[in-house]
Amino acid sequence: MSSVENPLVSIGIPTFNRANGNLLKVIERALGQTYQNVEVIVSDNCSSDHTPELVQSIKDSRLRYFRQETNQGPNFNFNYCLKQARGEYFLLFHDDDMIDHDFVETCISPLEPGQSVGAIFTGVRIIDENDKVLEEHENKAAGLSPSEFILGWFADITVLYLCSTLYNTARLKEVGGFSSKKNLYDDLVPTFTLATRYGRLDVAEVKAGFRRHSDNRGSSVPIHDWIEDSLYLLDILYRLLPDKRTLLSKEGELYFCKKMYRNVSEQLA
Repeated sequence: MSSVENPLVSIGIPTFNRANGNLLKVIERALGQTYQNVEVIVSDNCSSDHTPELVQSIKDSRLRYFRQETNQGPNFNFNYCLKQARGEYFLLFHDDDMIDHDFVETCISPLEPGQSVGAIFTGVRIIDENDKVLEEHENKAAGLSPSEFILGWFADITVLYLCSTLYNTARLKEVGGFSSKKNLYDDLVPTFTLATRYGRLDVAEVKAGFRRHSDNRGSSVPIHDWIEDSLYLLDILYRLLPDKRTLLSKEGELYFCKKMYRNVSEQLA
């Protein structure tokens, strides 16, 4: 199945003031996976609500709870979850997203004996604040080369979300965890790096849900931050695939120009 039979999978849940939201459902879904060999890490970024009482009321030896003394910002909390992870694979499970009951099993079961990959991807559904499904996207990346995988993202063919991505924990730690210049693409930098350097496994089925709501990052971020992080991500891609730089530059610069235009239009609206 992998380098270890039935490998431990770490599910990191960074949270802040979501005790009255979806936090309980998220923890219960993580612990309720059909694949039982999981550990669930909740990192509380100094919530002012009753998050400590809620988490501590859940009696399951696989659940580990950590509370930050001060709010360190979301990126710190993501990487704190990763730092605590002891599993061979790692899922960063935001406290407002959702995964299917068999998400982990679906990701792990296709691994061949002795096989280890940088990342495992499933399809994803987009849901609203009331759990209504807005869109569904199967993972169509099977068989794509690393450059085709990246170009597919530029073309909205390769759909990438944290909730539908299982990372190789050791490799993710080696590349510095979730990080980019402005931490706007702190997910995509390790995603493309691990998938390119260490290979990936693609599962077509839709097994995770990304929640779209008013708190999602976007037009509220200064445009110059988006520009800096876009250039940073492009530079990472050029270094990963130097022989494909011309093609990546052509398609990537066009993609990011369109994205910046949309962001500016939203800010001026």
